[in-house]
Amino acid sequence: QVQLVESGGGLVQAGGSLRLSCAASAPTFINYAMGWFRRAPGKERDFVATIDWSGGRTYYADSVKGRFTISRDNAKNTVFLQMNSLKPEDTAVYYCVLRFGSATAYVSDYKYWGQGTQVTVSS
Repeated sequence: QVQLVESGGGLVQAGGSLRLSCAASAPTFINYAMGWFRRAPGKERDFVATIDWSGGRTYYADSVKGRFTISRDNAKNTVFLQMNSLKPEDTAVYYCVLRFGSATAYVSDYKYWGQGTQVTVSS
């Protein structure tokens, strides 16, 4: 049974930074990709970033490139999302995701989801 627990959300002013963390309970003998999606009020879930098992491959949504950085610590089964230069349009519930296999940007590829953490950016 895979469980994902996010932390690090909160309220920040525009231009500020936040760091999200997600701890996974997953079999460590199986390679898995992890990532982040987000859902803004009244919108569908959108891809944010993903990282493969080795950490050598990362993918970002165009809207966050250059501002967000995804990383992982496999020894701790944890993925991080460093968010800088935050904008009001980044306000959303952020979900940690995991899949066994390669990293993708498609919501339907991810079977395992965390409960979400709220990020609110004030103008």
